[in-house]
Amino acid sequence: MLTWAMNRGGVGLPDFKTLPVERWMTGERQPTVKQLQDFARKVHVPYGFLFLPEPPQEEQPIPFFRSIGAEREGISINVRDTIQQMQQRQDWLSSYLRRENYDSLPFVGAFNQHHGKDAIIASIQKSLGLTENWANECPNWEEALKFLTQKIEDRRIIVVFNGVVGNNTHRPLDVHECRGFVLVNEMAPLLFVNNKDAKSAQLFTIVHELAHIWLGESAGFDFRGMLPADDPVEKLCDSIAAEFLVSEVSLREAWEQTHSIKTLSRKFKVSPIVIGRRLMDIGLYSRDQFFTFYNNYMHDFEDRNNTPESGGGNFYATARMRISPTFARYINQAVKTGNLLYRDAYRLTGLKSKTFERFMQDYL
Repeated sequence: MLTWAMNRGGVGLPDFKTLPVERWMTGERQPTVKQLQDFARKVHVPYGFLFLPEPPQEEQPIPFFRSIGAEREGISINVRDTIQQMQQRQDWLSSYLRRENYDSLPFVGAFNQHHGKDAIIASIQKSLGLTENWANECPNWEEALKFLTQKIEDRRIIVVFNGVVGNNTHRPLDVHECRGFVLVNEMAPLLFVNNKDAKSAQLFTIVHELAHIWLGESAGFDFRGMLPADDPVEKLCDSIAAEFLVSEVSLREAWEQTHSIKTLSRKFKVSPIVIGRRLMDIGLYSRDQFFTFYNNYMHDFEDRNNTPESGGGNFYATARMRISPTFARYINQAVKTGNLLYRDAYRLTGLKSKTFERFMQDYL
C-alpha cells in the first residue's frame, strides 16, 4: 500500500526527508499514527486508504484524450484531484439551479459528430452573440481571451483558469499533460483551462472545449503539437476551434499580403502556433515546416517561462480566475438566502472567513 500510494502521488523515497518510509517498507520500524497521517498528506491519499488490504480500483473520472505520439497512460494525481474538485462544484451548482427552477441550457448536446463543423460554429457564434470577425475588435490576444471568456460566462458556462490544484502552489498542473478539460452538464457546463499555458494558446483550448459542450461530450486533452487525438469527436472539435478562430478564407487572404506568422498572429489574436497549424491544415505549410516552427516556438516559450514565479500579485484577482465570477455569484446568492452554509461555501470556493467576505464584496 505504501508503494501504491507513492506511485499514485508521483513521489519517491528521496522525497521523504523526515519520515523513515524505507524502514517501514523493510519492516524495521512501524509508523506512528502521526507519521502515517503526514505520509498520507504528502502523497495526497486519504488516510484510511492506507489500511485497505489492496489498492482500490480508481476509474478515470472523464475520458482523457492524448495526441498521437503521446505515451502517457492515465492521469496524474494532480489532474485527477483537480477534475474531482471541479465535479464537486458542478454537482452543487447543478443541484442548486434545479432547486431554483432554472431552465437547462438548450445548446448542450444540441449537435452530434455527424453535423458539419460550419453548423456548429454558426450555433456557437449565435449563442454567444459573436460576429465572424469578433477578435479583430480586440487590441490583443489577452483582451480577446477576456472578451470571449465573458461572453461564455454570460451564457452560464463556468470558466476556470488555474495552473495548480486548488490554491496549492506546490501542486502544479503540467501543461504537457493537461491543457484543459470540459465537464458537460445541461445545467452548469464547466470549462477548465491550464493557466500555465500561453494566453493565446488558451483561446484554442476554450473554443475546443466549447465544441465539446455543443456535442455533449466531457473530455480532457493535452494537445501535443497542437494536434488532436485519433478520435472522431476530438478531430471535429479541433477543426471547429481552428475554423472558429482563424477561418480558412480569411487566412488565405491575409497570407497573400504577408507571409509573417507573427503579423498574422497579431491580426487574428491567436498564438503563432495556431497560425502555423492552420497554415499546415490548408496546405500552405508542409508538416515538416510546421513541426520545425512548433518545436522552436515551444522551446523559446518554455525558456521564457522556466524561471520561478515571483511572490506577490493580487490574490483576489487570481482567486476570481480560479473560482469563476459566475460560479461565485451563485455561491454568494445561495449563502445570502440561507441555501448554503458558510462552511460549504468555503469548501467549494477554497476561501475562508474574512477572505471569502472581501472577495464576494469587492471582486464580483
